[in-house]
Amino acid sequence: MSTHTPEVTWAQRSSSTEAEKNYVFLTIVATDVPTSDVKLDLKPTSLSFKGASTSKKITYAVDLDFFAEIDPEESKIHHTDRDIELVLRKKELKEEYWPRLLKDNKKMHFLKTDFDKWVDEDEQDAQVDDEDYMSKMNPMGGAGGDGGFGGIDFSKLGAAQGAGGLPDMGDLGAMAGEGESSDDDDDEDMPELEEEEAKPAAASSSKPKIEEVA
Repeated sequence: MSTHTPEVTWAQRSSSTEAEKNYVFLTIVATDVPTSDVKLDLKPTSLSFKGASTSKKITYAVDLDFFAEIDPEESKIHHTDRDIELVLRKKELKEEYWPRLLKDNKKMHFLKTDFDKWVDEDEQDAQVDDEDYMSKMNPMGGAGGDGGFGGIDFSKLGAAQGAGGLPDMGDLGAMAGEGESSDDDDDEDMPELEEEEAKPAAASSSKPKIEEVA
């Protein structure tokens, strides 16, 4: 297979006091790359990605050297049929945005701003959609002591969220648990309803006796 550099889009948020609001949105557009074929190595200062597309019959590959350090342990990932989405936690708490994503100031043809997620620095406090977006993400557990992320088991992520990017099974399990609890409550209430309905029936059964007396 021939090798191609995938399109990479990015946006960011920043905070000097709250680590969970200090991150980079990063999307690697790589169509139809099975989880079993994904090779992703995330380190504090860099990311390396490689994956083969089953429909395009090409291999995507890209290496990124970040402008500043990120925390792989606190970063998140979401794999779909269309792309690999990541939320990279910036290591340094700082109010100012990174001036760029990469250490090298050279313009990269494959790197673009994600305008769907981009918010100006002075308007980011009004952004309310980030939490919903990140709720579908999976934690990047399994990183080595040096921050490397080469040990990720994408097959488990694929089983958890599916090729179409469904929520993980933890969320689905919680939803199922709520449904079961609701059904049990309804079942417990049913006998009381039956007793209430039985009273009119009992009253009607006494009517023939009144007619006999008459």
